[in-house]
Amino acid sequence: MSNDAGRKQFWRRNVSRVPGSIQHVYGAQHPPFDPQLHGTLTKSVLKHPTTPVKLKKTTTFQEFESNTSDAWDVGEDDDELLAMAAENLNSNVVMETAKQVIQNHTKLQEQSKHQASQQEEESFVLDETQSLSSHENKIGKSASESSIPKISGEKHTLQRQQSVPQQTSIPVMLKMADQAISCGSELNEREAFRVEKFKQLLAGPNTDLDELRKLSWSGVPKSVRSITWKLLTGYLPANVERRESTLKRKQKEYFAFIEQYYSSRNDDTNQSTYRQIHIDVPRMSPESLILQPVVTEVFERILFIWAIRHPASGYVQGINDLVTPFFVVFLSDYIDEEVEVENADVSSLPEEVLRNIEADSYWCMSKLLDGIQDNYTFAQPGIQRKVKMLEELVSRIDDQVHSHLQQYEVEYLQFAFRWMNNLLMRELPLRCTIRLWDTYQSEPEGFSHFHLYVCAAFLVRWRKDILEEKDFHA
Repeated sequence: MSNDAGRKQFWRRNVSRVPGSIQHVYGAQHPPFDPQLHGTLTKSVLKHPTTPVKLKKTTTFQEFESNTSDAWDVGEDDDELLAMAAENLNSNVVMETAKQVIQNHTKLQEQSKHQASQQEEESFVLDETQSLSSHENKIGKSASESSIPKISGEKHTLQRQQSVPQQTSIPVMLKMADQAISCGSELNEREAFRVEKFKQLLAGPNTDLDELRKLSWSGVPKSVRSITWKLLTGYLPANVERRESTLKRKQKEYFAFIEQYYSSRNDDTNQSTYRQIHIDVPRMSPESLILQPVVTEVFERILFIWAIRHPASGYVQGINDLVTPFFVVFLSDYIDEEVEVENADVSSLPEEVLRNIEADSYWCMSKLLDGIQDNYTFAQPGIQRKVKMLEELVSRIDDQVHSHLQQYEVEYLQFAFRWMNNLLMRELPLRCTIRLWDTYQSEPEGFSHFHLYVCAAFLVRWRKDILEEKDFHA
């Protein structure tokens, strides 16, 4: 316990209390307060109620929400990088300059119909226009929609650019283009430095998993996500020399299961399980990937083998969704960066590569389910308990939302059951789920206890819409 107390959890940013807590808590791994288990603690705390404590609860959760906002980034540190760009550039000047260049280029295109001899000079202006217009799209400011007054001597200036394109005395718009390119280069260097930190950590003789979790909490770069996830789930050992042999052994073991069990899928005892899997897999997302016959077969084998080897729960709807993030992440290692994974032709991959992806996805999903298997045993007691914990948590951090749901007879089980059963995969785009799982796997109990705080953050984030809603059963 002393080690836990000394270790600073990644999602706490100088916050003395967890949102809604009644005592010091060390990280998201601590479960929400259960009054049945801590009845005496409640009495001891209620002996000294003060107004500042109530205010501290609200402030603490607001700080928690703002300090963990990076967990919802769609990309990897996109907001932070754009903020750096905003500091280095005057966005209004960039927008005005970009639009002016676009207008000038439009005029040049019209003139090109009658002045074929000037095509080479116009191509120079086209290059500069494309550079600035691409930067305009990155900044995304509405200032680009405002009208730009025409500048006297504009035509003369532009003609001078065409006739002397290599002059050192270039217009302001080209200087801004250079500045934008320089800023983009700095951002690329920063991201490259972050990737290098991961690679150095992963290449050591024994990877420091605690340090890897700290680094992964705010997102894992795509190029190292596959190996990082395999380490964080516990599928691969920290020792570099043992990884290759472990991979081969586990992959061989998985296909031994295939040979031993998969032929029994049509037996009387297993037929109903396989039939349900066969029905559920085509309903999954993304359809363009899952509906490829080779992918459908992979998912059916993974889910059937897991169900056979875990008779306490067997196959339950919801487990099928948990395979997708692992499969997509591991598949990304073999797909060109220009191609979206959802649109990749998996059948074009070598058979050995596809077999390795299948085996790795199976073992990583198994590691995940080891921590939340009671979500899928008979009557799903794990989900029932987590929904109750979520209700307790929301009642402490936002009593107004909690009371509003009670007033209109909304049971938490009605909306939160799927949040726990599918780990929000039906509520979030796949890329957001993958980003969120970077953080989940960085927490000791991320898929169970930390997940509750994410669900609570959803309710607080959209509290205004919830409080305005009067008919939840329409």
